[in-house]
Amino acid sequence: MTSSPASQPWPLEIRVRRAEKRLEIDFDDGNTFSYPAELLRVESPSAEVQGHVPSQKVTVAGKRDVGIVQLEPVGNYAVRIVFDDGHSTGIYSWPYLYRLGRDQATIWQSYLQALESKGLSR
Repeated sequence: MTSSPASQPWPLEIRVRRAEKRLEIDFDDGNTFSYPAELLRVESPSAEVQGHVPSQKVTVAGKRDVGIVQLEPVGNYAVRIVFDDGHSTGIYSWPYLYRLGRDQATIWQSYLQALESKGLSR
């Protein structure tokens, strides 16, 4: 990973912390984000989770203990994350991961509120 296309933050290093069930990414703008596997799983950019329009987004429950099995590069623009629950269809672009890291607190709070409003649990 060498250059930042269109001046978007670009990943310099990616680490899977399997024991902690986390993914860490250092970006070239100096930001480092640590993502819980649960957040990555429930916010998967896959059609299975996001749907094809915002109203189709699924609130994924029961993923508190999900882990990351493997990362697979997708070209030079993204990574596919394989989770231990079998989910592997999300392609996480660098801009998507950057936004997810930057806005993690807000995204997480919205997720928790969606779970509560639907009577679901983590």
